[in-house]
Amino acid sequence: MTGSAGSAGVAGYRPLLFSIAYGMTGSVGDAEDLVQDAFLGFTRADRAGTAIADPKAYLTTAVTRLGINHLTSARVRREAYVGQWLPEPVVTTAERPGPAEHAELADTLSMAFLVLMEALSPVERAVFTLREAFGYGYPEVAEMVGRSEANCRQILARARKRLAPAAHEDEAVAPAPARRAEGEELARRFFEVAEGGDLDALLGMLAPDVVFQGDGGGKARALAHSLTDPRRVAQLLAGGLRRVRRLGARLVPARVNGRPGAVVYDAEQRVAGVIELDIDADGAVRSVHAVSNPDKLAHLGPVSGLGLLPAPK
Repeated sequence: MTGSAGSAGVAGYRPLLFSIAYGMTGSVGDAEDLVQDAFLGFTRADRAGTAIADPKAYLTTAVTRLGINHLTSARVRREAYVGQWLPEPVVTTAERPGPAEHAELADTLSMAFLVLMEALSPVERAVFTLREAFGYGYPEVAEMVGRSEANCRQILARARKRLAPAAHEDEAVAPAPARRAEGEELARRFFEVAEGGDLDALLGMLAPDVVFQGDGGGKARALAHSLTDPRRVAQLLAGGLRRVRRLGARLVPARVNGRPGAVVYDAEQRVAGVIELDIDADGAVRSVHAVSNPDKLAHLGPVSGLGLLPAPK
């Protein structure tokens, strides 16, 4: 396959490539850059007359290896990050599917799981993402990361072992459509109760081991550390959502990284934050992730000044 026709015919692989890149980086902007670089490399090779028997394999290999290189340098930036780090939220609708919709096991792209994967090395993360989230066989994974099949099996076993102590047993199970609808209804009720300020009712919807994490990136209001006490989590949510309503903002239900959640819009319809809920099999909210860092919201539209910290003098 050579010439401009070959380059034009691979555009349909973009959602898959973006999904892989996002699963590896947790960043929408970085994922888009990696995909663009992979396509540029393909175009250069194609125009140079290079025979590319399998464009899909060529591109997935390119984006995987670019992702590994990117993660190696990104670790330094993460170490200097202000406050808690959460992935850039991917808000999905039926009309606008995001990377979670393209994964073999969609829930491995939840915020909770992407945070866990920060503990993995770049190659471990690549192997785990390709094998667990996208269902690639070991021969394909080995080709993409440039390792032997035996080595990839060892890498995956090591990655699973590193993730196991912190991961929930059902973390990697994609929700069935019926359970999805149930989760969205539970999320709707959860936000409704939180906005109403009924702490007892809200406590009843939280798992005993609930965790709240917020990412303001040092630019917006957010907790510096995780919150694990259910009553304090309930108080934080009720107080925060009352303040949102008082300021004329509103919550719009959405799917965030394949999970039930909401986008917070201010009175001028600018994005002020994104909330993702992780709901367990018993219908209790076991984690809440809230992103207010304006740098991580810009891909969703105009960003609100609501909640931003004063600029340093």
